[in-house]
Amino acid sequence: MSDGARSHDTGLAATRSLTARLVTGLSGLMIVGGLILALAAFAYGRTAARDAFDRLLVGAANDIAASISIRDGAPVVDLPVSAFELLALAPDDRIAYQVSGPKGAVLTGYKDLPRPNTTAQDSELYDARFKGEPARYIRVTRRFAERQFSGTVEVIVGQTLRARTQLALSITRNALGGLAVGGIAMLAFAIIIVHSALRPLERLAHGISERDPQDLTPIRAAVPREVDVLVQATNGFMGRLDRQFATMKSLISDTAHQLRTPVAALRAQSDLAAEEDDPARRDQIVAKMHSGTVRLSRLLDQMLSRALVIHRADSARRERVDLRNIALDIFEEGDHAALAPGSDIRLEIAEAEVPVLADELSLSEAAKNLLGNALAHGEAPVTIGAELRDGRARLWVRDAGPGPSPELRARLGERFAPGRTDTRRRGASSGLGLAIAQSVAETYGGTLEMESDAAGFTIAITLPRAEEAP
Repeated sequence: MSDGARSHDTGLAATRSLTARLVTGLSGLMIVGGLILALAAFAYGRTAARDAFDRLLVGAANDIAASISIRDGAPVVDLPVSAFELLALAPDDRIAYQVSGPKGAVLTGYKDLPRPNTTAQDSELYDARFKGEPARYIRVTRRFAERQFSGTVEVIVGQTLRARTQLALSITRNALGGLAVGGIAMLAFAIIIVHSALRPLERLAHGISERDPQDLTPIRAAVPREVDVLVQATNGFMGRLDRQFATMKSLISDTAHQLRTPVAALRAQSDLAAEEDDPARRDQIVAKMHSGTVRLSRLLDQMLSRALVIHRADSARRERVDLRNIALDIFEEGDHAALAPGSDIRLEIAEAEVPVLADELSLSEAAKNLLGNALAHGEAPVTIGAELRDGRARLWVRDAGPGPSPELRARLGERFAPGRTDTRRRGASSGLGLAIAQSVAETYGGTLEMESDAAGFTIAITLPRAEEAP
């Protein structure tokens, strides 16, 4: 099946690849960065070009100022060729100059050149226009103090900005060219790196696709730390699926194995009752049928309860639960009266809260099964309670009997373990009750503990307190 078909079957549209996202993101970043760099490069180029050509203006103006001499009491200008050679380095630009004597009399050059706003300095650069075109000017003042002439002569030299603009644009183009080459190389390397980084994902997807549908064992693959999070999440999901499948298989297996014999016995007894003519004998058979039906109902309840508890272990949200409330609810419900009519049930709960983080329904089912096991196999009185001991929360059931032998105690908690043969109901089966309690305890980070003392045999679900629970 193709990738497109798989996407269509799952009802999910494939999004853009990581490579496409990376290329798009880097392209946008380079475009924005290129615009910023272009503005910065143009500003730098314009400054550099202005400084370079300002030096030409300064040199030309100083050469002209140096060529001024005094003859017959008047300033005379002998324009040097070197000044115009400097300005000719910008062949596309237009040049303007003016030499003026005292009182602003123009000695040579253009008569209508713009002047700076201030004349406080002997040398000053300023911007103005020349015949409608932007230009750059410099004003240089030369002072004379001779017998024949005393005063100042001003030299103004101007140049349009074409060469400056071309130089600034050239610097900008060179900077953007380097950026373009570097950006393309960066994109190429990014694509190669992304493909290399995604190879573990491709190997992981290939390994999962080739797995047997029944193989829910954890994935073992050497992947980068970032991908390991995905692997762990997938392993956790498959672990939950595996537990759910195991629960269903166990329920089916237990149903087929445990129900076949009692159902066959009930059918045989019903056949005997239908053929029996003696009323007294028929009543005995009916009583056996009723007893077998009660045991069968109890077994079915435990099997379904175990399946429910295992299912909720992965699906139910953990909440703060006070174990005292569970013990009190079980005591007040009075379901034990149906299991053991006339039984002596007592309640002992602590004054302080006994908090845990768990599923209330699962804990309640486990406690009911502990109470049912004590009523079926223990000795009166039977006590249910909740307390804190050594910093841990305990939900316990105690009966007055000595408890099972060490050999049987080691097997308690297994499914369909044999009953407590040293009590008043020899040969009875403890069924799934203790297995349910042990599963609940282990699910929420606790244990199923058993102890015997002068007060009797106690079995308890011990869990971390809510503040300590993970």
